[in-house]
Amino acid sequence: MRILVPLLLALVLSGCVRTAASIVTAPVRAVGQVADWATTSQDEADRNRGREIREQEERLGREWRECMEDHDRAYCDEIYYRHARTTPPEED
Repeated sequence: MRILVPLLLALVLSGCVRTAASIVTAPVRAVGQVADWATTSQDEADRNRGREIREQEERLGREWRECMEDHDRAYCDEIYYRHARTTPPEED
């Protein structure tokens, strides 16, 4: 009987220890998750910047095609490359 009581107490208290440990570590995990949500990783930043550049290039391409319907190529190239901040390719 003397051995049985400590064994039963050990089994009952082991659940309490696990619960106490999870309660103690919960705020640390919560802070870590909030920090993860609040910050942007370099990979996410690169992906977002690439998306911005593609959308800008698509918009400029649409504007250039619309310009070509009403104007000549030299005029449209000048406007397009001024917005794109690049130099036009050499014509053959």
